[in-house]
Amino acid sequence: MRVNDKVDAVIVGAGAAGCMFAAKLAAAGKSVAVLEAGPARQTSDLISSQIWARRLKWGGSPVLGEGNTTIGYTMNSGWGYGGAALHHFALWPRLHAEDFKLKSLYGKGLDWPMDYETLRPYYDFIQTEVGLSGDAGAEIWRPPGDPYPMKPLASTPQADIIARGFSRLGFSTAPLPAAINSEWYNGRPPCIYDGWCDAGCPINALAHPLAIYKPRAEQAGAVFRSGSMVTRVLLERKQQYVTGVRFVATNGQQYFQPADTVILAAHAVQNARLLLNSSTPGFADGLANSSKLVGKYFMTHFAAGIFGLFREKTHPYLGLTGGHLISQDGYVKDQRKNGFGSYQWVIGAAMKPNDLLGIANSRPELIGNELHEFLTRAAFHLGTMGTTAEVLPEISNRIETSTQKDRNGMPLARVIYNHSENTRLLIKHCQSEGLEIFKSAGALQSWEGGVGNVHLMGGTIMGKDPGSSVTDEYGRTHDVPNLVIAGSGLFPTCGGVNPTFTIHALTQRTIERMLNNWNDFSISSQNQGNYP
Repeated sequence: MRVNDKVDAVIVGAGAAGCMFAAKLAAAGKSVAVLEAGPARQTSDLISSQIWARRLKWGGSPVLGEGNTTIGYTMNSGWGYGGAALHHFALWPRLHAEDFKLKSLYGKGLDWPMDYETLRPYYDFIQTEVGLSGDAGAEIWRPPGDPYPMKPLASTPQADIIARGFSRLGFSTAPLPAAINSEWYNGRPPCIYDGWCDAGCPINALAHPLAIYKPRAEQAGAVFRSGSMVTRVLLERKQQYVTGVRFVATNGQQYFQPADTVILAAHAVQNARLLLNSSTPGFADGLANSSKLVGKYFMTHFAAGIFGLFREKTHPYLGLTGGHLISQDGYVKDQRKNGFGSYQWVIGAAMKPNDLLGIANSRPELIGNELHEFLTRAAFHLGTMGTTAEVLPEISNRIETSTQKDRNGMPLARVIYNHSENTRLLIKHCQSEGLEIFKSAGALQSWEGGVGNVHLMGGTIMGKDPGSSVTDEYGRTHDVPNLVIAGSGLFPTCGGVNPTFTIHALTQRTIERMLNNWNDFSISSQNQGNYP
């Protein structure tokens, strides 16, 4: 095993949180190495193509699944610089105040170790630093916060036609809060509404890591290494501090990357997998797992799509992949008899002929001439919207390691995940409401799409009590002070909104804490050099 030069911080994963950590730690004078399992990418590599879009999804070892629903790991994760945020849709709503106090307010799920007001200034800071478009006043459900720095993105015929169904039923809609430029912002151009967000945004109108934080990190001196699969986090002999990580390059060569601080910023499943694979005599059940909760309380949102054909031309191939309007009238968790939880409607997503959110995929049972006739009509007259809906945390939904191993000898991740009866009731409610909205909007015909799982969260949850959580409120593991977890795996609950904005806000808060208290997050001077 070759040994690299020691750095102040090694970051596992070059996605949203990893690139942000790298940019800000390096700018503060810290030496930083970022290890990414996937390939190197730059903005000029991005191609607006459905085939290309597949390459941005997970390309590593398989994630095994059990349970009554599949998590869609490949679609929900990323591969290479930028991670999942390179192909995310940039829907950036905030969590609501009640999302942080689910247990206290409703007697269900868990509480976060902070409240909304604690995170509010970080939401405000990030939306200005990154650039968000929207209309805070029109979002009547939005928790308190600064107005968006950019005007709303333009709507589309598709979104406006569907919105009249909401209006006729007494529901409200608002422009989507999006990390996509509606005008020039910090040297980045406005969106051109061509509907290729899922394939990456080569003009950098969408705020992905290659457009924002990775260039800043490299300019500040951070070193990125692609094709570097981290297989283990290593501890010093006394089992009190981590000393770095072991990784395998694409040629099979093993390396040790020593560091004073280790930051795990891979996707939620891979962070938990890495901790479970890093067991030692002092941590027999997995690193930082004295609580026995590493891998537990894994969550997704469920997404239920509604489709319809309209007399008017909707031009569904134009716009944003994530949609143009939002409604959160369904966010009140206990307002219905059956199906506890929050949800939002995202309205008017741009659709290409096939692949993710594809026009053809809205009617997968059609083949031959029937499919051809449907596509001919739907290409100009189809409309769609979808939910992002809350799933309650359950300890039985979990990430484990399998007896099967990848080519590097690392056990595969195995996810056991089931939708509860409450989730099934909430799905039924959302589907019924969606069809009613489309009928009111004047759809000539409408139907339910499949129900999928989006946004992988939990598995390394934060909390105040070391016995009931894996990390503290800054993502620092309770058991190992210089081991930090980043990303959506920290979420104790998921609310009913997309997680990426909250990931950025949490990361900003942790970075500030680390830089002001570096010794609390790194190997103390008396332990430096005490490597295994």
